[in-house]
Formats: sequence, C-alpha cells, structure tokens
Amino acid sequence: MKLKEVDRTAMQAWSPAQQHPIYLATGTSAQQLDATFSTSASLEIFELDLSDPSLDMKSCATFSSSHRYHKLIWGPHSMTSGERVSGVLIAGGENGNVILYDPAKIIAGDTEVIIAQKDKHTGPVRALDVNMFQTNLVASGANESEIYIWDLNNFATPMTPGVKTQPLEDISCIAWNRQVQHILASASPSGRATVWDLRKNEPIIKVSDHNNRMHCSGLAWHPDVATQMVLASEDDRLPVIQMWDLRFASSPLRVLESHARGILAIAWSMADPELLLSCGKDAKILCSNPNTGEVLYELPTNTQWCFDIQWCPRNPAVLSAASFDGRISVYSIMGGSTDGLRQKQVDQLSSSFGNLDPFGTGQPLPPLQLPQQTAPQSVVLPLKKPPKWIRRPVGASFSFGGKLVTFENAKSQQQPGIEQQQQRHHVYVSQVVTEKEFLARSNQLQEAVQSEGFVSYCQKKIDMAQADFEKNVWAFLKVNFEEDSRVKYLELLGYRKDDLRKKYFFLFCWFFYGIFSLLKAPTESDESVPNEGDEGQATEEQFLGERVKDHKQETEDLGSAKKTFNISVSGDVDGLITQALLTGNFESAVDLCLHDNRMADAIILAIAGGQELLSRTQEKYFAKMQSKITRLITAVVTKNWKEIVQSCDLQNWREALAAVLTYARPDEFTALCDLLGNRLESEGDSLLQTQACLCYICAGNVEKLVACWTKAQDGNSPLSLQ
Repeated sequence: MKLKEVDRTAMQAWSPAQQHPIYLATGTSAQQLDATFSTSASLEIFELDLSDPSLDMKSCATFSSSHRYHKLIWGPHSMTSGERVSGVLIAGGENGNVILYDPAKIIAGDTEVIIAQKDKHTGPVRALDVNMFQTNLVASGANESEIYIWDLNNFATPMTPGVKTQPLEDISCIAWNRQVQHILASASPSGRATVWDLRKNEPIIKVSDHNNRMHCSGLAWHPDVATQMVLASEDDRLPVIQMWDLRFASSPLRVLESHARGILAIAWSMADPELLLSCGKDAKILCSNPNTGEVLYELPTNTQWCFDIQWCPRNPAVLSAASFDGRISVYSIMGGSTDGLRQKQVDQLSSSFGNLDPFGTGQPLPPLQLPQQTAPQSVVLPLKKPPKWIRRPVGASFSFGGKLVTFENAKSQQQPGIEQQQQRHHVYVSQVVTEKEFLARSNQLQEAVQSEGFVSYCQKKIDMAQADFEKNVWAFLKVNFEEDSRVKYLELLGYRKDDLRKKYFFLFCWFFYGIFSLLKAPTESDESVPNEGDEGQATEEQFLGERVKDHKQETEDLGSAKKTFNISVSGDVDGLITQALLTGNFESAVDLCLHDNRMADAIILAIAGGQELLSRTQEKYFAKMQSKITRLITAVVTKNWKEIVQSCDLQNWREALAAVLTYARPDEFTALCDLLGNRLESEGDSLLQTQACLCYICAGNVEKLVACWTKAQDGNSPLSLQ
C-alpha cells in the first residue's frame, strides 16, 4: 500500500537504522530530465511522518548542488545518540567524484555542507556501499573496473581491493558481505561478479552465467548466510534473479523467473531473509521468497518503470521506489486500504509551458478536467506469510490448572542445493506445580463456590486468622452472605441493641439508687435516738410523709389550674406570643420563643405551624445550640449523612459507619460507605488505611476492596495474594 510520495527525479537514500525520526534523502538523478526540463540539481531531505494521512512528505531542507548523482547512500559513521540528525551522506557523481555531505548541516541550513570530495574515479560512480561492521569504510565502483575503498577518517587516499579485473568494464554494483567484514563483491553489466578478500587484496572467486546473457543490474548478499548472494539481470531475454552459493559456484543454486522483462534493481531485507524486492521493466514491484521463488507480495504500481528500490533500515515494513516518471513512492508491505490516496491535480508536462496556450494564442488554458474514478476503492492484501520481525521466536502462556503452553520457532538448518522443506512447529503443554499450599487453598475456594458454602468458608478463615485486621475482614465478608447484614455490621462495630438496653437499665437503676439513698439519709431534727434502727426508720417515714403531703398539694393546685387560666396580652414576651397565637401568626410566635431562648416552646409551635416552619425552626435551633452531639442530632433530623461522613474525625470512623448503617437509604448507602473508605485510605495513618477495607466491604465495592487490601499484604507471597 502506498504511504507517501515525492515528486522528484532523483536518487534516494534512507537514514540509518539508528536515526529517529526517519529521513529520506534525495539527490537529482544524472542522465534524467523531469517534465520541466530543468538542468538544476539539488540535495533534499524529507521526513517520514506516518501519522500524517496525506501522501506528501515534509521537506526538511534543500541544498542546491552543482552535481547530479548516479548513487546516494546514508552511512551511520560518527553517529551519536545526542544529535537529532547525524551520519554521512555519500554521493557518487557524474565525473568520477565521491562527495561526503553532512546531513545535520543541510537540515540546519548551513551553506558549507560538504565534508570532503574526491574525483579519483574515471567516469560516473554508479556503485556505493558502506561496510556494516566498520562504518568508516566505503566501497565505490566506476568505469574501467575501478573499485576503491575509502576510509572516512582518512579520505585523502583510497585503497584498492586488488588488481583490476580483465577485460576492463564498468562496475554497476558493489556490496559488502553481511557476515564477514573483509569480503566484498562487485558486478558488471556483462554478467560477471567478482568476490574480493581484502585481507589477501585479491579476488577469490568469479561467478558468471554460461549463456552470457546475464546483464547484471543488481547484487545483494544473503543477510544470514555468508556464502550466498543474488544477481539480477536487466536483459529482456533473461529477466531472472539468480541465487548463488559460493561453495557450489558452478551453477546458480536457484533461479527466480517472476518478471516478464528485465530487472532494474533488487533489495534484500535485513530484517527477514525470506523477503527479496525486485522491480523491472514490466512495471512490477515484487516481493519474493528467494528460498522458494514464491511471490509473496506485489505492490500496486502504475505503468512506469522503477530504477531504484530500497528497504527502510529502521522500519522493516516500509520501502521506497524511484520511478522514471519523476516520482519516489513509499510503500508498506503490510497491506491496508487504498482509501485516501489522492489523485494528482497537476499535469506536470503542461506546467513546462506555464498557464498559457502553447500554440501562441496567449489565452490562459482552461482548468484540466480529470475523469471521476468509478472503480471501487480496493483493499491491498498483505504478505502471504507473516514477516520475521513480527514472528515470535519463542512464547509461553499459563492456563488454568497450572498448565504451561510453550512453543519455539527453531532456526531451520537447510543444506545448500536442497529445496526448503515445510518446517514443522511444535506446541508443548506441561503441568507446573510450584505452590502446593496455594493449590490446596484454591481447591478449597473452588469447592466453597460450587457448594455455595460461603458462610462456613469465611468462618474457617476467621478461625485461622492470626491478625485482628484479617479476622475483621473475614467477619465482615461473612456478613455479606447472612440476613440482616446491616444489623450484624453494627454488632461487629460494637453496637448491639441488647447491650444498649442493659446500659439504659443500669443507668436508670443507678439514678433510682441515688434517690433511694437520699430518702434513707437521717435528719438532724430528731432529738431522741433510741437506737440506729429506730432513728433511721422514723426519719424515712417522716420524709415520705412530707413528700406525700407536697404531692397532694401539687395535685390540688394542678386541678384548680385546669379549671381557670389567665390569657395575658401584656407588652412582655408572653403577651406578644399570646397576641401572635390569637391571630394565627405561628411564625412570629416561634421567632419570639427563639429570641427568648424558649426552644421547647418554639419546636412545639413550629409543629403546629406546618412542615416548612418546622424545618426553618430546626435549622435555627441547630445553629443556636452547640453541644458534643449537636451535629449528630442535626444529621439524624435532616438526614444529611454525607456531611457527617465528610467532616467527622477519622478516629471516630466506627461511629460514622454505624450511623450510615442505621440511617442511610439503600440508594445512598454504597456511596457513603465508599466516601468514608476513600477518606480512610487517603489518610497517612496505616492503621486507618487498612480499616478502609471494612467500608468497601459494606459498600460491596470489590475493586476498591482488592486494591486497598493488597497494599497491606506481602506482594511477593502467592499465599497472601491468593
């Protein structure tokens, strides 16, 4: 699928794998003209931004050059991690010159971007390659069998791999071996390839096709096998890719015949040895498996030929292709939809004549009417097999019951000359037991779940628990599976109704005991004291007699009061209250009672005045009265338990939770328990933090319960986590 494109008639070079973000450098191609017939040349750097959905690539910098290029590569020499852009751009020019550019200075806009240049070669430099083991070594090839080895640290004097091959011919391709650093290969259009050993400074083997129709246009070493290489032929009579093994150099190991016409360029993926790109004069870009010859992917292209094709070193799924129609296209071999691919709106050839009619009328040309696309948008299929970089070499996964499933993709050892056989893959299933006690407890839990014996399971946990916190947690969890859970939560917090009744009874007994003691106290008015018993009995009888007499008098007074009473309308507070009541103005009567601090009268009158007046009176009462339990009484009357939960002292969290358990409605109960738990959990006191678990149990919030409970456990112990 096409990702990006650049309208340039240029050679191309990707930034090294260490470089991020990814850049693509382009240099004006030699012996080619674009649609404008421009004779200028430039070196330009583009950034690959795949987050941008458009096809256009962002141009980061342009350097006007006096050279056109036959070859362009970007080497990682002198790269540092601190720099945004680094490495060296190496260009092969038309006049035998090799030029070194600093890409960092190009992007910075400097005018002095050339590091060094030499015109040592004869004729154009069509072949360049960087040694991946010693990145300061660059090999170049030109006419008359010239091959030079350049040291970027000492660029003045190049070396040669040996004596020139005879007869003298052009060097069209050159490549360093991917496994052995001192091995170099070169190829010529005649079809002959030479392998050089730089330690011996001589060629060690020559490879050529016997029919002499192998016009070599591409050369690449196998990424993994040091003795294997491929050669591509641009001859339309023999459009093949030959795979050679130097141990059996008498004939090709394998021949790929997927193209209908001559092949112009090849590129072997360093990330997957089973991916070989090729482009030819049949306007096809193919991705083949060189081991089997199978075409794994065909890129959707136009009818134009591509003369250069390269893999992106950093993103192995991305490649670029330069075509003779003046365009560099960036593709992905992972497939996708072609929706969003824009259609060119400019006729490049007519732009050479400007906007005027080329036949001399001087009138502007009408806008170009492009036909509407009627074919449905297609989906580009990906590779027929997953590429190596997304295949896992090994894998393991645990399943329930202690099962361990593993697999491995062992590297197959293929013998040269033998067809690759279907590789078998094995999946292994094994039983793993590391925590016997853990499994026993898990089985107990599973049995409890199946039999729904949750109460007995929790009780066992309570009996086995050693810490108070653990006992409390399991006790609260047990209540979830019992009836009247709120009442039992209150009991766990220490609030039992029977205990409260006993406390009330004890209080009243103590009160009456005090009164009885007072009644039995002797009086000093007794003059004769026959003995202690007689004196105490006389005193008690006298006292009781006086109390009966006083009670009788009070009863008579009350009876007489019931018969008649005085309605006072004087100017004092009582009179004003009377006038307000006589006129039915309860609100004024209540205000007068509050002003006179007669709270009980105010509440009684407010009840007679209606619910609204009663609510306002209660608010005024609570605002005026301040005691230890005023806020609790306020919450009970107004049913505002959120205020209690939010503002209570966390040392009284039990009392706050008990109030919520007693009074909160079902629709607000969970939220209030969560709120109290959050306050406890956010407190710095570790003891209070653990008590938040009890609030989450009451709320039924399993997620917060587990998160809070885990903080109090040993995270490295499977038993505690179970």
